Amino acid sequence: MTGFDLTELLAERGGERYALHTRHLNHQLPRMLHTIGFDKVYERAEGAYFWDADGQDYLDMLAGFGVMGLGRHHPVVRQALHDVLDAQLADLTRFDCQPLPGLLAEKLLSHTPHLDRVFFGNSGTEAVETALKFARYATGRPRILYCTHAFHGLTTGSLSVNGEDGFRDGFAPLLPDTAVELGDLAALERELKRGDVAGFVVEPIQGKGVHPAPPGFLRAAQELLHRHKALLIADEVQTGLGRTGDFFAYQHEDGVEPDLVCVAKALSGGYVPVGATFGKDWIFKKVYSSMDRVLVHSASFGANAQAMAAGLAVLSVLEDEKLVAGARRTGELLRSRLAELIPRYELLHDVRGRGLMIGIEFGRPKSLGLRSRWTMLQTARKGLFAQMVVVPLLQRHRILTQVSGDHLEVIKLIPPLIIGEREVDRFVEAFTAVMDDAHGGGGLMWDFGRTLVKQAVANR
Repeated sequence: MTGFDLTELLAERGGERYALHTRHLNHQLPRMLHTIGFDKVYERAEGAYFWDADGQDYLDMLAGFGVMGLGRHHPVVRQALHDVLDAQLADLTRFDCQPLPGLLAEKLLSHTPHLDRVFFGNSGTEAVETALKFARYATGRPRILYCTHAFHGLTTGSLSVNGEDGFRDGFAPLLPDTAVELGDLAALERELKRGDVAGFVVEPIQGKGVHPAPPGFLRAAQELLHRHKALLIADEVQTGLGRTGDFFAYQHEDGVEPDLVCVAKALSGGYVPVGATFGKDWIFKKVYSSMDRVLVHSASFGANAQAMAAGLAVLSVLEDEKLVAGARRTGELLRSRLAELIPRYELLHDVRGRGLMIGIEFGRPKSLGLRSRWTMLQTARKGLFAQMVVVPLLQRHRILTQVSGDHLEVIKLIPPLIIGEREVDRFVEAFTAVMDDAHGGGGLMWDFGRTLVKQAVANR
C-alpha cells in the first residue's frame, strides 16, 4: 500500500484551488472568474445541483457545456464504473477485441440505422478530426466546407472548420477550408462546383447563438453534396443523445442521413472522456482498406473499458428514464414560458431552440433611458448585457448559466436532461426578477455593468 490518500490531500490543499490554477495552469481563468464573480467554491454536486460549503444549492443550467446530460453522479453510471473497475479487465492490450466497444457501437448504431461503423476516440474535437480525415481520404479531395459562427473543436484540424476568427488567430496555416452561411444553399453549391470539396461539416443547431438550421436546409444540402460526390458530416457533439428532443438533432428533418456523425460530451456520463464518429461502411472500408492500414487512424485511449461502460450506462438511462421525450417536453415548457416574457421586456428580443438547448437573445431597447445604458455597454464591448444577466442569476438566485459565445447578447441554456417543472419554475422566476431589475434601472445590476465596461476598456 502507498501513502497516497486522495481524501486527505483534498482536505489539506483543496482551499488552494484558485491559487494553484493561477500559478500552474491557465492563469487567465481564475482572473476571469474573479472579475465576473464566478469564483465560487462548490463542495459537492448531484443531479442538476451544486452545493457550497454553507449548504446552499445552485441550479446547474449549463451542464458542463452539455457534458452532464444525465446530471452529476448518476447512480447507474457510477455503478457501471465500479463494476468495470472491479472486473479488472485486460483492457487496452491493443491486440485483442474486447466486448464493450462492440456492444456500445451496436447500441449507438441502432439509433442511426443508415450508418454502419464507429470509431471511438476521447473527445468531441477528436470525433471531428476523425470525420475530417475520413472524408478527405474517402473522397480523395482536400477541402472541407463549414458554416460561419460554427464551433467544432480547437485542435488544428477542427480549428480549420471553426467559424470564429478569435479562436483561429495566430494558429495558421490550417487545412484548406471555406465558410458558408448556415442556410445559404447557393453559396454551398458554388463551392461544390469547384470539384475539390470532400465534405460539409455542420451543427444541426449551432451552439454559438443557438441557431437551428433553417427548415429544409440539411436535406437540400445533402442532395447537393451527394450530387457533387461530397459528404455530409453532422456534428452532434453537443446536440446529440437527446439534447434537442430527438436522439440526434438532424432527425428533426425527414430524409436527412449524414454520411458521418460526431458525438461526445453526454456519452461520457460526466465521468470518462469519450468521443465517437459513426460512418457508412464504404467510408470505413476505404480508410481501413488492408491489414497494412489497420492502425492508420487510432487513439491510444480510444475504446477503453471505463469509457465504454459509461457510454453503455448512459444509453440505458436515456432509454429507461425516457429522457429524450422528457427533454422535448420540458424544453418546450421552458421555451414557451420564457417566450411569454418577450412582450413584457423590451431588452428581451428572442427565445429559440429545440428541446433543452435554448437561446435567450437580448437586443437594443426602445425607451431612451434603457437605450443610453445599452449603448454604453455596446460601445465598450458587445455581449456585456448578457453577462450582466448571467451574474445576478448566479449571485442572487444561485443559478449557473453562461453566454453562448464571445461578443454575443445571447444566453444559452443547456441543463441536464433530468430537470423538470420545479427547475423550470425556479429559472423563470429568477430570470423574471433579473429582468425586472434591469428594466427598472436596478442600481446593482447597472453598477456591475459599469464595472464590466471598465474591465473591457482595460483589456483593450
